[in-house]
Amino acid sequence: MPKTIVEKILESHTKGAVEPGNFLWCDVDLAFGNDITAPIAIQKFDELGKGEVFDTDKIALIPDHFIPSKDRPSARNLKTLKDFADRYGIKHFYKTGCMGVEHALLPEKGLILPAQLVVGADSHTCTHAALGAFATGVGSTDLGVAFALGKCWIKAPDVWRFTYEGNLPEWTGGKDIILFTIGQIGQDGATYKAMLFDGPAIRSLPMDDRFTISNMAIEAGAKTGIIEPDETTTDYLKNYAGVDIDKERAFSFASDPGAVFQKTFNYDLTELEPQVAFPHSPANAKPVSEASGIEVDQVVIGSCTNGRISDLRLAAKVLKGKKVSSSLRLIILPATQRVYLEAIREGLIEIFIEAGATVTTPSCGPCLGGHMGVLGPGEKALATTNRNFIGRMGDVTSEVYLSNPAVAAATAISGRIEHPGNI
Repeated sequence: MPKTIVEKILESHTKGAVEPGNFLWCDVDLAFGNDITAPIAIQKFDELGKGEVFDTDKIALIPDHFIPSKDRPSARNLKTLKDFADRYGIKHFYKTGCMGVEHALLPEKGLILPAQLVVGADSHTCTHAALGAFATGVGSTDLGVAFALGKCWIKAPDVWRFTYEGNLPEWTGGKDIILFTIGQIGQDGATYKAMLFDGPAIRSLPMDDRFTISNMAIEAGAKTGIIEPDETTTDYLKNYAGVDIDKERAFSFASDPGAVFQKTFNYDLTELEPQVAFPHSPANAKPVSEASGIEVDQVVIGSCTNGRISDLRLAAKVLKGKKVSSSLRLIILPATQRVYLEAIREGLIEIFIEAGATVTTPSCGPCLGGHMGVLGPGEKALATTNRNFIGRMGDVTSEVYLSNPAVAAATAISGRIEHPGNI
C-alpha cells in the first residue's frame, strides 16, 4: 500500500501500527530543550532515578529565550542546564557566546537530518521538518522521559497535503506563503494534522524560506509541517551544515505515488502579495496593501522564523542608504552567532547601524515578551516573528503585526506599514 513520508518515518521508529489516531512508542533521534523548558525536563528526569541519559550525543540544550541572562531566575535556569550537561557529558550544550535560537542553531550544526524523529520542548520544533524529518513539540515531562529512555509517545496524525503552483512575485517568500495558508484554513484549521508542503513553488524555495513555512505550521494547530527532502535539502546539509548524507536513503522516504492524504489543498501563488497578519492571530492575514498606513512604534527583525542570513540580506537590501523613521525603533536579532558573523562579514550590520537600528546578540528576546524589546502600554509593533497573541510581546494593551523581513524593513523606514516596492 502506498505510504506518505509521515507514515514511513514513524514506521521506521516504532513497532506499532502507524494508523491515524494510534499511539506509538517511538525511538527518538534527537531530544532538546531551552532555558525555559529544559529545567523542568531535567527535574522530571531526576525523579525517574535512572542515573544516566540514553545517549549523550542525542540530547541538545540550547539557552535562547533569556540569553544573556536577564535576571536571577534566568541565570538559575542557565546554571541548571550547564550542571546537567557537565554531570552527564552532554555534547550539545550551547553556552552563551556559542548559542543561537534553537530552531536555527540545530540545523546549521548538522543535528537535524531527513527521516529523523525529533522532539523538542518548544512548540516551534516543527521548524526542523523542513529538512524532511518528523519534528514536533512535546511537553517538558515527555522531554525528561526522552532524556532517560530515548523514546516518546507519538499519536499518529492524519496527513494533509498543501500543493503550491506559480512563480512568487518580488518581495514575497516563505513567510507570505505560510501566513496566507494559515489565513485560508484558520488558526486551528489543521489541529493535530501533519501538513505536507509541496509543489513547484515549494521546490523553488531555498532552505531558509522552507524553515519559515514549517516553523509556523503550529500556528494552524498542526503536529508538524513537513517538506520532502530534495537536492536543495541535501545541498544545504552538505554545504552549510557540513553533513554529507545518503541521498538515496533520504529520498526513499518521499511519499509514494498514490499515497492517501486525508485532505488536499491547491494554491496558485502567482498573484500573492506580501502578507501582514493583524492582531491578535497569525490567521488574521491580509495583503500588505490592506495594512498600508498603520503606524507602529517598533519593528523587530529576527526570531526562529526570520532571523537567518537570507532574512538579514533581504532587510539590508531595503535599508541600505536609508534611515529608520524617527517615530519608531528598529531591533534586529541575528538568529545565531554564525549568522551574526556572516552578517558582519557581508557588511549587513554596518548597513543596519548606519540606518539607525539596534542590533542585538542572538536571542528569542522580544518575540515572547522576554527582553531586549518588550512593548509598553498601547504600543504597536511589526515583527518577523511567528505569533501576535494578546500580550505576546509585552503589555496586554499592545498590538503585534507579523510580516516578512522586507515589509518590516520598509516599515522601519516609513514609520508605518509599507510595501517594500514603495521604498
